[in-house]
Amino acid sequence: MKENVGKVDRIVRAVIGIVLLALLFILPGNAKYIGLIGIIPLFTAVAKWCPLYSLFGINTCRRVNR
Repeated sequence: MKENVGKVDRIVRAVIGIVLLALLFILPGNAKYIGLIGIIPLFTAVAKWCPLYSLFGINTCRRVNR
């Protein structure tokens, strides 16, 4: 898996993931399980790889000229 998620993108994904996971403690009843969706953006932020980006050929990583 080649990295395709840049630094700013990772930060945004991590924040969104944490906010969604917080819904587990905020929402009542079974609606709180919607917060489990937050695992996906959190995982892609940690892994620095997004399967949808790979599928569409998107790369937000900064290019380094060598």
